[in-house]
Amino acid sequence: MSRPSLDRVLVVIPAWNEEDALPGVLREVRAVCATEQSLSATDVVVVSDGSRDRTAEVARAEGVPVLDLPINLGVGGAMRAGFKYALRHGYDAVVQLDADGQHDPAAIPALLGAAHEHGADVVIGARFAGAGSYEARGPRRAAMRVLARVLSRVTGTRLTDTTSGFKLAGPRAVELFAAEYPAEYLGDTVESLVIAARAGLEIVQVPVAMRPRQGGRPSHSPVHAAIFLGRAVLALVIALSRPSSHTARARLHAAAEVKA
Repeated sequence: MSRPSLDRVLVVIPAWNEEDALPGVLREVRAVCATEQSLSATDVVVVSDGSRDRTAEVARAEGVPVLDLPINLGVGGAMRAGFKYALRHGYDAVVQLDADGQHDPAAIPALLGAAHEHGADVVIGARFAGAGSYEARGPRRAAMRVLARVLSRVTGTRLTDTTSGFKLAGPRAVELFAAEYPAEYLGDTVESLVIAARAGLEIVQVPVAMRPRQGGRPSHSPVHAAIFLGRAVLALVIALSRPSSHTARARLHAAAEVKA
């Protein structure tokens, strides 16, 4: 199995009104990159997703470039902008990291290690794979189990956490997602995995521990959590009902032939 080159890594942080937690997250990423040899060529970009607070300002104050979107597109739209930026600037891999501090930057080397070990194109930082004490309850837990079961079959590998926003995308995935990353609700998680699997990309997961939000307000209220099940199932149905993108697979094959 071929091992992708992951020499240049870009950490993309989609952020919507995260001025409180973002500075601490950026300092943690910087500290991890300074101590981990595998991250020596790692850069960071913040995608301010239509933020109305000082998110963009605090990122620039930390010396980090910012993609300042004029309107809120959601995580999917913000990440597509990040993938386009990565492709344009020649990065080998993209790590998606939340701006609220729930994702531990110290786990990034584990994502990179899994990509190298398995030759994987997408590595998911899974919350329900034996690390940490994170739990989902009620309809949200039921939805996550259904999604994991179905998407495990679609991807051909056992997945326990298909809605994690802590992920690594290798070279082939960066090229694919720069063009086709979905922006709809849950599309950045559920549908992106379907798109990757249908394009023939290898997907694996590694266990990660989640932390409490470091600042700001949670994006999901109890009411939103109660309707998560219906939305999640709908997102999965939409993803599976869309025709497979032959263009995506052809683009990846063509790129591989050129590099060869």
